[in-house]
Amino acid sequence: MRELAHTDRRVRELVDAVGQPQNLVSYHLRKLRTAELVTARRSSFDGRDTYYHLDLRRCADALAEAGAALHPGLGVTRAARGPARLRVLFLCTGNSGRSPMAAALLRHRTGAEVASAGSHPKPLRPEAVRAMAEYGITLTHEPTHLDSLRQRRFHWVISLCDRVREVCPEFPGRPRMIHWSIPDPAREADSYPAFRRVAAELDTRIGFLMATTPEEVSQT
Repeated sequence: MRELAHTDRRVRELVDAVGQPQNLVSYHLRKLRTAELVTARRSSFDGRDTYYHLDLRRCADALAEAGAALHPGLGVTRAARGPARLRVLFLCTGNSGRSPMAAALLRHRTGAEVASAGSHPKPLRPEAVRAMAEYGITLTHEPTHLDSLRQRRFHWVISLCDRVREVCPEFPGRPRMIHWSIPDPAREADSYPAFRRVAAELDTRIGFLMATTPEEVSQT
C-alpha cells in the first residue's frame, strides 16, 4: 500500500519493490480490491498488462472512521501543504488534455513551478479548457514535445498515460518518477463528461500530492 500510495504499479513492479513472491503480492492485491481500496486498469500501451491504483481518499476516510470509532479525539484530519519551490513535470502522449490540465490544477493550488509536455503533441482540446473553467482556471497552453524539456531539472516527473511512460527519457538530477495510469478522455465518444471525470481524478490525486515533499517521496 505504501508503494501504491505514490505511483500506480504493475504486479511485477510491486514484486520487485516489496521483495515478495508474485503469488503473495497478487493475493494481497485481491484483498485490497475486495475492500475497494485498490482499483485496476488495463494498460493503454499493452492491453495484457494491468496498473493498480490505491484510492487514497477511501483510505483516508476508512482511517478517519476507524480512529473516531475508537475515540472521538482520534479522528484524522488532512492538511495539504503546497511547497512553493517544487518543480513538477506532467507528461502524456498528446499534451492536449491530461497533462496541461494537471499542470494547471497544481499551479492553481500552489506556487510550484509546473510544466507539461507530450511525446506526440497535439492542439489543446476545447473540452480540457471547458473542464478547467469549472475550477475557475483559464487554461491556455502551447503543446510541447517532451524532448524540449529533457535537460531541465524537476523534483517529480509524473506520467499520466501508459504509452508515454514507456518512452519517457531520463532527466538530470534523478527526479522521482511517478505514474498515474489515467485513460485518454479524448478516446470516448462523449468526451466532455470523460474530461470532467479526468479533471476530478487529477484534482484528487494532486490534493494528496500536495501533502508530501520531494524528500518524503524519495524515501518511499
